[in-house]
Amino acid sequence: MLAKNLVSYRGGVDKIFNASKQQLMKTPGIGEKTADDILGFKDFKRAEKEIDFIAKNKIRTIFYLDEDYPWRLKNNADSPILLFFKGNANLNAERQVAIVGTRSATDYGKSFCEKLVEDLKKYNVTILSGLAYGIDIYAHRTAVKNDMCTIGVVAHGLDNIYPGQHRSTAAQMTNNGGVLTEYLTNTKADRENFPMRNRIIAGLADVVVVVETPVKGGSMITAEIAYSYNKDIFALPGDITNEKSRGCNFLIKTNKAVLLESADEIALSMGWIDTEKKPVSSQKKLFIDFSDHENTIVNLLAESQLAIDELTLQSRLSASELASALLELELKNVVRSLPGKVYKLN
Repeated sequence: MLAKNLVSYRGGVDKIFNASKQQLMKTPGIGEKTADDILGFKDFKRAEKEIDFIAKNKIRTIFYLDEDYPWRLKNNADSPILLFFKGNANLNAERQVAIVGTRSATDYGKSFCEKLVEDLKKYNVTILSGLAYGIDIYAHRTAVKNDMCTIGVVAHGLDNIYPGQHRSTAAQMTNNGGVLTEYLTNTKADRENFPMRNRIIAGLADVVVVVETPVKGGSMITAEIAYSYNKDIFALPGDITNEKSRGCNFLIKTNKAVLLESADEIALSMGWIDTEKKPVSSQKKLFIDFSDHENTIVNLLAESQLAIDELTLQSRLSASELASALLELELKNVVRSLPGKVYKLN
């Protein structure tokens, strides 16, 4: 945040290093010590070493003011000022789904994760995760196996891969996806880096799917961050006596996540069209029988798409009546929901 303030207040990166101490201290959050540190910076050998590594390993550097900086991150106050990327993926792909979960996944979680990724392929989705043990690596490997784009966000520099057992998968991912970080080389995967990494996963995603997690853990942190970003969150329900399902069940119970059973439920919620199915035409809609409540909604949406609050106000339906009618219309492929709880006719 301080770096962004400096760039903004000084009008460019180069002008930061040409500024006086008094000018630097006019920037919010910059005190005397920070101003002295900026003016006294002399470690150009470290910067040159980083530039050499970037060039030698064909790393993309993406500054937050660059056109190709991920737009999903741009509006987040805590987004990284600089990203390092090894791979060929489009970080602004149309559809991006993060899949996270416990490092000690059960067969139930692994099986669901693999099927979910496979079923998402028809929606041309980029799979995001953290390249960690358990659910993360199952999501990445299934994506690679199915020739899907997949991006791993790591909590260290790109001179290393943690855990080391996942190096071969990371190398495969750079052919159709890649590995992303905000950290310089020689940065170890220290514990405090993982929550920072998780905010990038949450920020990049249109949808965050949590597959098995205890009530406390990295996946819950990702879900909480995603919730604060107003992202759509889905969770796999599980055995209430299983510690690894309690986090997912808690997210569902507290209405922070939607209970998930299939990839099609994500697509339905996000308004993604299955290329293997033809949408219902307007002519066919004329022959669909609507209830009174459904008819009210269809007539309102015929004028323009509406957010849920506006639909509630204009339809004069109760919350339960509106939710029931919207669900029926979505199942009939007449209405679809967009991000932000906005609805429109198909």
